[in-house]
Amino acid sequence: MNKIIGIIGLGYVGLPLAVEFGKKFKTIGLDINKDRISELKSGIDKTLEIDEENLKSSTHLSFSSESTDLKDCQIFIITVPTPVDINNRPVLTPLYKASEAVGKILKKGDIVIYESTVYPGVTEDECVPVLEKFSGLKFNEDFFCGYSPERINPGDKEHTVTKILKVTSGSTPEIAEEVDQLYKSIIVAGTHKAPNIRVAEAAKVIENSQRDINIAFVNELAKIFNLMGIDTLSVLEAAGTKWNFLKFKPGLVGGHCIGVDPYYLAQKAQEVGYHPEIILAGRRLNDSMGSYVAEQVVKLMVQKAISVKNARCLVLGFTFKENCPDVRNTKVIDIIRELKVYHIDPVIFDPWANIEEVKHEYNFTIHNTMPEGEFQAVILAVSHDEFKNLNIETSDNRVVYDVKGMLELNQYDARL
Repeated sequence: MNKIIGIIGLGYVGLPLAVEFGKKFKTIGLDINKDRISELKSGIDKTLEIDEENLKSSTHLSFSSESTDLKDCQIFIITVPTPVDINNRPVLTPLYKASEAVGKILKKGDIVIYESTVYPGVTEDECVPVLEKFSGLKFNEDFFCGYSPERINPGDKEHTVTKILKVTSGSTPEIAEEVDQLYKSIIVAGTHKAPNIRVAEAAKVIENSQRDINIAFVNELAKIFNLMGIDTLSVLEAAGTKWNFLKFKPGLVGGHCIGVDPYYLAQKAQEVGYHPEIILAGRRLNDSMGSYVAEQVVKLMVQKAISVKNARCLVLGFTFKENCPDVRNTKVIDIIRELKVYHIDPVIFDPWANIEEVKHEYNFTIHNTMPEGEFQAVILAVSHDEFKNLNIETSDNRVVYDVKGMLELNQYDARL
């Protein structure tokens, strides 16, 4: 293939994809963050998804922060984020802006592929009109589109981009085949060609919605069993001996996918006249878990006659998942905010999170090394490997709450 590929958005999704394509084809990675481009040019990836050696092995890959540098590309792959606002409504602004930038340099015969998670219809109903407006070209006559949902799992060094089966689709049968063959050239796990773009969009958005609902179920079980004095993880371990029992654990559900995608599906459902009940109920329950953890810690402190007001609480972990620097939509912040309601001083230790990023995004200071001093409460919120060897013990003067089920029996007062 002699076509040049442009990847728009070089985060957790776009960069690994650009690196793999850049090993075979001339590829240009675009990101509007100039500091990000400078770091990548010097071989540094702050997301820790790609090491310096892997970056250098992508010999046909170059980086830019100027969209005009993609003018010679014939294939554009858009991997920008699709977040929700404060009211959990989908924010398509990054998609609109990326589509506008591509539209200004779009040529006859070009293909624009979207990987961002969206609700069914976004590619053709929302993005295509932007491409047409800024290019002056006609969809499916002058240019074409595809959709291939991202399935990246941040921090996962086993299920990397080439090892995850890829769903593909195109706006015409011929383009669908071309898009499928494009991804087959780098995805060793293979591809699944969906019958149309809307099916591919829907498939992606229900993957994480299904997982969200399953976790909500065990989170509700944790609340019920806590009232009964039964250890939830022991129950799940026993039930998990049945061959078809789905093995989910209770916990905080954040990040850029599971904690967000169900709202995209719910939004579209409401637009077409259906009010989703299970999806939104699962979201409400999972969104309540941060405050629930903080409340349980306060109750345990009261039971031990530990003064709550002005107590110091060590929170272990801030990222949305273990062994990963990603702090997007972390639900640990909900624990911190609830602790403050009780006038408890939360002190966060996370060796993975970027201090400046947390300060910028959440206006909160964290520590990359273990803070000094006494703590009246400890919450293990994220199961980073670095926490496995910490000397954590409960006592008459300290409450230890294990969100992740990582500690030994004598180390905690309660666990989720």
